[in-house]
Amino acid sequence: MAKLWGGRFTGKTDPVMERFNNSLHVDRVMWKADIDGSVAYSAALERAGVLSAEEGTQIREGLAAVAAEWQAGTFVVHEGDEDIHTANERRLTELIGPTGGKVHTGRSRNDQVVTDLRLHLRGECARLSEWLRKLILTAAKRAAAEAELLMPGYTHLQSAQPIRWSHWMLSHAASWKRDYERLQQIAARLNEMPLGSGALAGNPFGIDREALSASLGFSAPTANSIDSVTDRDFVVELCFWSSLLMVHLSKFGEDMIIYGSQEFGFVKFADAYSTGSSLMPQKKNPDALELLRGKAGRTVGHTVTMLTMLKGLPTAYNKDMQEDKAALFDTLDTAEAALQIAGGVLATLTPQPDRMRGALNSFMLATDLSEYLVRKGVPFRQTHHVAGQAVQLAEERGCDLTALTLEDLKRMHPLFDDDVASVWDFEAAVERRDSTGGTSKRSVLQQASDLEKWAEAAVEQRM
Repeated sequence: MAKLWGGRFTGKTDPVMERFNNSLHVDRVMWKADIDGSVAYSAALERAGVLSAEEGTQIREGLAAVAAEWQAGTFVVHEGDEDIHTANERRLTELIGPTGGKVHTGRSRNDQVVTDLRLHLRGECARLSEWLRKLILTAAKRAAAEAELLMPGYTHLQSAQPIRWSHWMLSHAASWKRDYERLQQIAARLNEMPLGSGALAGNPFGIDREALSASLGFSAPTANSIDSVTDRDFVVELCFWSSLLMVHLSKFGEDMIIYGSQEFGFVKFADAYSTGSSLMPQKKNPDALELLRGKAGRTVGHTVTMLTMLKGLPTAYNKDMQEDKAALFDTLDTAEAALQIAGGVLATLTPQPDRMRGALNSFMLATDLSEYLVRKGVPFRQTHHVAGQAVQLAEERGCDLTALTLEDLKRMHPLFDDDVASVWDFEAAVERRDSTGGTSKRSVLQQASDLEKWAEAAVEQRM
């Protein structure tokens, strides 16, 4: 088949250039989007009087036959099929003859490519949203079921204050919920239709772009035909979204790696998400989590690739933009796999309550000691200093903070009394943090309930 652009060329293309120019190995995943776009465009051409009813029907029946071949895995790629658009039109023309060439009337690959990409990405966004929703729901359900478990909370990776295990899980779910919301916003922005923009100047055949847009399920046609073919903001946004998601999953993975180490032992991982050592038979390595951490760098790199590729382009379509799909598709594939892995790890791990509680230490109650005096009217800046003195004394003696006597404490401040013993209770310390979003049982259960209701409503909104 002659190339779509080959009319003014007489010489053969260098074979290396043929391979360099070919993108079918990347964009063939858009076969359905390309056919759906052509079906709708043929109907628009028919409504505009460019195609007869017979021609329109013939084209759509031919496109259905092409789709059936892709669906069955029998589509045969030919030499010269440089992208999915060329391949589909070539096959259509083989099936129905020269009428197949009319489907491209008034259409450029410039507006065809970006329309196909947006159509394809709607499905990708929906699938990613569902994996993300399931991950969030897993966290919410586990948080509700395991709200009794106490563990150390850390800042700077130093034990800080006692918290509930559920509170830690919900902290990650909160970032994943933002990821979900960002994805919905991007999906809404990309749902505008560039088709009918031509190469850059618009369509000369009276195509009703509003009707065409509605037939493809877009919210509206794009506003400017030059911007339509050059805009790849939505690609950058999805690359960035994936990068931020992977950063969040990497952070989750790092926590899990630490908590699953022999030194911590807060959790045990299912065999399905672990591997062994080729040398040391005792090892059970958290490779799934390490790969979450490692692949985050890959997605960040693709975001940089996109920004770097776009930054120097003149306005309208340039062939550099063909590189968008290689970066984007790998990014989204990585994100989808990572969401499934993270969800699997979280659903199958086993918390170790005794190890969690055993890691609590009395010095984590130093803040509670200072707050004891605050409740007796002493300014916090003074109580913080007093509690610091208590910590210093316990360290000098090599004992727990709870081993200090009432007389020791009274020497630091006269308002300490017998009821100071109530400070040395991890459960009470956790329950005192009962504000919205805090680590008390009431608050944690409320967070989990709200998140579960949100997750259930999210799937209903998309249906």
